Amino acid sequence: MIASDLWDFADATSFVTLRGLAAGVDVILKIEGFNPAGSIKMKTARELVRSAELSGRIHFGSELIESTSGSLGIALAAISAARGYSLTLVTDPNTSERTVAAMRALGSRVVVVRERDANGGYLQQRIAYIHRRLRQDEDLVWLNQYANPANVAAHRRYTITEIVDECGIPDWLFVGAGTTGTLMGCLEGLRARNAHTQVVAVDALGSVTFGTPPQRRYIPGLGTSRRPEIFADDPALLKVLIPEADTVRMCRRIAAERGLLIGGSTGTVLAAVVGMADQIDAGSTVLAISPDLGERYLDTIYDDAWVASRFGESALDRTVPPSLRFLTDYMTLGSGS
Repeated sequence: MIASDLWDFADATSFVTLRGLAAGVDVILKIEGFNPAGSIKMKTARELVRSAELSGRIHFGSELIESTSGSLGIALAAISAARGYSLTLVTDPNTSERTVAAMRALGSRVVVVRERDANGGYLQQRIAYIHRRLRQDEDLVWLNQYANPANVAAHRRYTITEIVDECGIPDWLFVGAGTTGTLMGCLEGLRARNAHTQVVAVDALGSVTFGTPPQRRYIPGLGTSRRPEIFADDPALLKVLIPEADTVRMCRRIAAERGLLIGGSTGTVLAAVVGMADQIDAGSTVLAISPDLGERYLDTIYDDAWVASRFGESALDRTVPPSLRFLTDYMTLGSGS
């Protein structure tokens, strides 16, 4: 393929089967990390920019701003550089130095917000910063991945189509919940096909997206301290929460046993698959989405000292089984269950 535009590389058709990840369950992992931006957020960035161009909101030379925990920032930085936009990215201390360096190398200005919000995260403070900038500069354009329907459309049009074209309609689909664009897009895409897939929405324990209490989180990607506007709760979704220590263990297990360096969001999703294996019928088609790879996490998830200082020495033991929480049980019994 000889591409005419960088974003032509956004679509991902790489799948790998993880056989016997849990007893009786083979998992097809959709790997999104092989495009130039290194994550599924290349699709999101493409659709955010393309829809803004088609509507006339932006044009060559426009100044853009966006909040990001990392992956979208790199994707938007790459596309903005290629299409002639000035870009400011607003992030926080949980974003790795490697990721910040990549965004700056692609020509973007990076602002790191260090004050926590009322829920213990940074997202509300990042967005507050953007609102202040918008009041100061009326020409500045916020693409707003948290409320922009283009985020959902990207995955309804492309991600779910790639899955169905390659694998057919899966029986189970495990999707991480960050901005929830991928989750909502896949759910809409499956519904349009009258699929009976059980969609499992996987989030980090401490995220408020599903209405659970906030707590401090360290791994970027999944989880929010502010519920995204594009998230529409749905009784058909099975919602689970994964402690970050289990994310770490799963990432390290996959690297050691499968030779695949995965990112934090992927580790969280695979921890949910393993934790729910006893509910999945033998022979079911189980698919999980891997948003990015692990190079950006070498200084965090894959660093012994970083892990031990935040989660304790036990988090280094990758043989410990995941302790996922089903949302209904968590809300009924409380966070101490």
